Amino acid sequence: MITVHHLNNSRSQRILWLLEELGLDYDIKYYQRDPETMLAPASLRQVHPLGKAPVITDDSLTLAESGAIIEYLVERYGEGRFAPPLDVPERLRYRYWLHYAEGSLMPPLLIKLVFDQMEQRSPFFLRPIVRLISQPVRNSFIDPQITTHLDYLEAELKHSDWFAGDQFTAADIQMSFPLESATEQAGLDASRPKLMDWLDRIHARPAYQRAVKRGAEVESKQ
Repeated sequence: MITVHHLNNSRSQRILWLLEELGLDYDIKYYQRDPETMLAPASLRQVHPLGKAPVITDDSLTLAESGAIIEYLVERYGEGRFAPPLDVPERLRYRYWLHYAEGSLMPPLLIKLVFDQMEQRSPFFLRPIVRLISQPVRNSFIDPQITTHLDYLEAELKHSDWFAGDQFTAADIQMSFPLESATEQAGLDASRPKLMDWLDRIHARPAYQRAVKRGAEVESKQ
């Protein structure tokens, strides 16, 4: 039986979604972030030394990292679904987006989140100083980087309905977390209609909705 070690407000929601798309039975073990530090609890380190989510266990296997988990689940349980065949060009695009999501898109979003948290959590009398330090970095690096990525992704979706081609794949699942994060903290809105349409379509998928409900059900019991 697959167990998802699910941290609230984390990338592990993508794994619940993939498991719902695959139609697999699975258990969830829920972990709550520390409200002050927003870090995972120490108990998650008992599952994996880094103490981060997502982590799955599948019988004797313990596996971390979203991309690795997605590839493992699709290859072992997908039966040809959710990934293009090996001998078509879309397979390379599929692999590219699996790596791009965390390797290229998430870093500037994460840096922006850190700077936002610095300002919000600083004592009020220090916030002008923190803002004075952070604003030049935002203006010269973080915001331009995010804009470049969002423009790039908007242009890519003009070529096909989904990131790897004309069919929905697990690459779309992998891309969901950074793009949903971008709507919340980085200004992704209706000015980029292709990306917003893509988000609407993934949110409309029954498996996505079941995964959200499943995660919320677990959280409500804590």
